[in-house]
Parts: sequence; C-alpha cells; structure tokens
Amino acid sequence: MKYDLIIFDLDGTLLNTLDDLADACNAALREAGYPGRDRDDVRRFIGNGVARLIRRALPESAGDDVAARVLARFKAIYLENVNVKTLPYPGVVDMLRRLHDRGVRIAVNSNKVDEASRLLCAAHFPGLVDLVLGEQPDIPKKPDPEGARRIMAALDVPPERALYVGDGDADVLTARNAGIDGAWVSWGYRTREELPEVEIKHHFDSAIELEKYILS
Repeated sequence: MKYDLIIFDLDGTLLNTLDDLADACNAALREAGYPGRDRDDVRRFIGNGVARLIRRALPESAGDDVAARVLARFKAIYLENVNVKTLPYPGVVDMLRRLHDRGVRIAVNSNKVDEASRLLCAAHFPGLVDLVLGEQPDIPKKPDPEGARRIMAALDVPPERALYVGDGDADVLTARNAGIDGAWVSWGYRTREELPEVEIKHHFDSAIELEKYILS
C-alpha cells in the first residue's frame, strides 16, 4: 500500500452536508431580517469555515456586529439540525470500512465546527475514524497545514506515508502546505472549472477509484 494514513476533508468529501448547512444558514439570515440564499450560493460559500460562510451569505453592507449575531444563531440552529438531511456520498462507507480492515488509519480534518464534525463522524462512520479534528480556536483553518500536522503527529505517521483527500482548493493547498500527497475528488462542492489555479495531481470520480489507488 502507498499510505498508512488517509486524512479526509468532511463536507463535500465524505458527507453531503449541503442541505443542512443551507437550511441553517437561511434560518439564521431570515431571523435577522435578511433574505435567504439559494443552494448553489451556499455551496460556493462553503470551505473556509462557518464564519466565512455567514459573512459571504450576508449583504456587504451588514456590519461585523450583525455577522457575529447571525453566526451565533447559525451555529445554534445547525447543531440542533446537523444530521437531518446529511448523507454519505455513494460508496464512501464501504471504502472506509475496507481501508479500516486493511489497517489504514483514517482521520478527518475539517473547517467545520469541531462538535458538529465529531457528531457526524460518530453517526455515519462509527468505529471507522481514528481521529477527528474540526474547527478549534488554537488551530488555524485550512489551508494552513497545522491541523494535518497534528493528526500525523498524534497517529505517528510520517508525511511520506500520508494522503490528504478533499474536494476544494483549501484541501489541495493543505496537502501541499503540509508536504504530503493530495487527492481531489470530483463529487463534492467544487467543480474542476472552479479551481483553475490549483494544481491537481491525483483526481478521482468515485470512492471505488480512490480506494483502488490507496490500496494498490
């Protein structure tokens, strides 16, 4: 096998969380008197943490105090409804199970709120994920490599034996910044056309293709 550790992004890579994120975002916006955003808007806003999601969803004229209030409501609403419409992408659970059975360590590194990341991994991938690292105050958001480096250190895996898998530019750049191999998956929240300036060496269109590459 090429790798001992696979570090996965969560939203848009392992789980389709878009509808629950959009519903919580729009509920928070409307409570504050602002119009909701359509599903494709929210898709484009995802990837750099929920604070950036809310800032992008609000009108440019909204002040920082408004953004802070809407963000707080979004977090509360989302944590109460984090797993209503969310589902794993096709083939993902079987892929994780086979990787686990072959002794590959599995981790999640997400810009999503840490509590939500852990809840979703426990609900959808019980016993399959060795370490979950979501948004935390002392860890810079991706594409900063600190989260990936902490995962490798905690699981005692050197960079040359790790692979970072994600669907967005932040994930591709995180892999590069951490000095590890990266893989981009096409089924998530970013199309290849939306990543024109990001060099992608390994890309996959299905979970089974990714699994075969990892286990080859």
